[in-house]
Amino acid sequence: MQYFDFEIMGLKRKLPFVNVGDNLVLASFVVLSDTELIRTVAPELLKRLPEVDLLMTAEAKGICLTYELSRLLGMNEFIVARKSRKPYMQNPVSHSVRSVTTRKEQQLWLDGCDAEKIRGKRVALIDDVIATGESLEALETLATSAGAHVVARAAILAELESVHRKDIIFLKEHFVFRPNPDGTLTPIESLT
Repeated sequence: MQYFDFEIMGLKRKLPFVNVGDNLVLASFVVLSDTELIRTVAPELLKRLPEVDLLMTAEAKGICLTYELSRLLGMNEFIVARKSRKPYMQNPVSHSVRSVTTRKEQQLWLDGCDAEKIRGKRVALIDDVIATGESLEALETLATSAGAHVVARAAILAELESVHRKDIIFLKEHFVFRPNPDGTLTPIESLT
């Protein structure tokens, strides 16, 4: 297996290359169980956020970062859009999404009581990586349809076209690759 040597804020990781189809390879950045990384990057990301009332993320990889940011902000809760409708959800709001790492269309679901919590509030959308921005767009549509005012979109990493967006807060550029016939990988900037 090949690995990508990754470094952020003095932390080094070896990220495995993962083929995600259509001649597309990612250096797989998974933060779910990396407490050290989350504790290191969250304070820096927090410095870049405007004043917000609530944080919102989608299942699942953004949850640990959003938890740490909410803890640092002294918030008692944050909002999670789920990838399936749960039996406890009353009057849920939903929106479909397809991301670079998702091979099929998915639905994001927001419980009606969570929709009420964000109505009229300044909300920051949080994720681990923003690539094409499709997942972020779906999350934002969900938030605004519930009446939230999205004031920030933030992630640890940005890839592809998202690196050039002025409306995204991120700490580091991350690369997506195309495999070459000789087995090497070439970084790409856009899927178009």
